[in-house]
Amino acid sequence: MPASPPAPASRPDESHAAAAGGGEKRTYVKRTFSEIAPSYDLLNHLLSANIDRVWRRRALRMLGWERAPAGLMLDLCAGTLDVGAELVKQRTFTGTVLGADFAEPMLRAGVGKAPAERLRPVVADALELPLGDASCDGAIVAFGIRNVASLDAGLREVHRVLRPGATFVILEFTTPRSAIVRAGYHFYFHRLLPLIGGLISGHRSAYRYLPESVAHFPNELTLAARMTSAGFRNVRWETLTLGIAAIHAGER
Repeated sequence: MPASPPAPASRPDESHAAAAGGGEKRTYVKRTFSEIAPSYDLLNHLLSANIDRVWRRRALRMLGWERAPAGLMLDLCAGTLDVGAELVKQRTFTGTVLGADFAEPMLRAGVGKAPAERLRPVVADALELPLGDASCDGAIVAFGIRNVASLDAGLREVHRVLRPGATFVILEFTTPRSAIVRAGYHFYFHRLLPLIGGLISGHRSAYRYLPESVAHFPNELTLAARMTSAGFRNVRWETLTLGIAAIHAGER
C-alpha cells in the first residue's frame, strides 16, 4: 500500500499570523483542521491525559440543558462531535444537537458517535450560521471559539440564534495565574506539545498554532466582558485544573 502523502508544508510564520488574528486566520484554520482530522481525537485525549473528557462533561452541566430536554442545542465549532455525542448520551435528553463546523473532514471523523437523527453535523461557518433568529435552546463551544476569525462577531452570531433565557457555554484554554504552574504549562504547551503533536500528526504547524492561539486569546475577565458586550447577561466563569482551562456561561 502506498504511503500517505505528507501534509502540505506551512510557512514558518503562518501559524503565528493566524493565531494573532490576521487576515489568513479563517483559511489557515479551515485547512489545518481538515488536514489533522484523522488524528485529532487520538491526540486530544493523549496530550490532555484524557482530562478533556472531564472538562467537556462539566461544561455540559453548566449548559443547563435540563430546562429544555427535548430542545435543539447547538454545538459550535463542533470538530469531531465529542460534545454533541456526550449530550445525546444523557439519559433524560431527548432533543437534537446540531454540530456546526466549517471543516467538513472534522465532522466526518465524528460520524457514528451518536445516532444521526439525534446528532446532526452541519458544515457551517460560526460567523454565518444557517439558523433562524431565536431558534436554539442552548449552545456550547469547546476549544473552538479562539479559532473563529472574529471573536466578537462570533459571540453576536450565537446570541442571535439563541432563544431568550437560553445559555451559551464556552470551554477554552487559558493561561494559569500561578507563576509556578504557568512555567510548567508553558514548557509543556510550547515545547513538548508541538513536538509530540507534530510527530504523530505529521503537521507541526497545527501544534504550533495551538499554544500561540491560546496566548492571543482573552483572559477570563476580558472574555466575560466581551460576552456581556455581545448581549449576554449573568455571565460567570470558573477555572479548571490549576487554571489551564476555563468555562464561561452567559444567558441570552
